[in-house]
This record gives sequence, C-alpha cells and structure tokens, in this order.
Amino acid sequence: MTITIDQIHALARLAHFDLSPEQASQLAQEISDMLGVLQQVQTVEITGVSPMYTPVEQPGRLRADKVHQDFSRAQILANAPETDGKHFIVPRIM
Repeated sequence: MTITIDQIHALARLAHFDLSPEQASQLAQEISDMLGVLQQVQTVEITGVSPMYTPVEQPGRLRADKVHQDFSRAQILANAPETDGKHFIVPRIM
C-alpha cells in the first residue's frame, strides 16, 4: 500500500502542519514502508497459536498462601496514639 503526497498534504492540513515538499515526500515514503510491514504481518498464519502475555518464561515468585501471625495485637497497638486495648481510637469524622 502506498500513500500519495496528496494524501500527506491532506493529513498535514487537517493536523495544521506546514510541510515542505521534501518533508511530504519523505513522510509519504516512510508511511508507505510502515504500511508495507503491517501488510506482511497480516499475512502471518496464527490459527491455533495461543496468545502470549510475555515472551520470557518467568517462574512464579509467589509465596505460599499460609495463615500465620507475625505480630501480636499488643505489638500492633503499641505505637497507636490512643487505643482501648483491642482497637485503634481515631477522631470522629462525621
């Protein structure tokens, strides 16, 4: 697929760009090259190919999902400005 210089000028006018004839010619060639590559990509047969989320195989780095208690309630409440022994006491908002 090729893009004409007239199409480039029309796009430049819509985008409020001022292009010299050399710039328009170069841009037309570059866009035509990109569209050519996209046409090649569209011809690739992908039937039966599952999608990839990443091209690199990475092992899972998840920890085991085990319930355990790292801190006691007293340790957690120790740095709170105000508690009732079981809960944090915070200023009333509403």
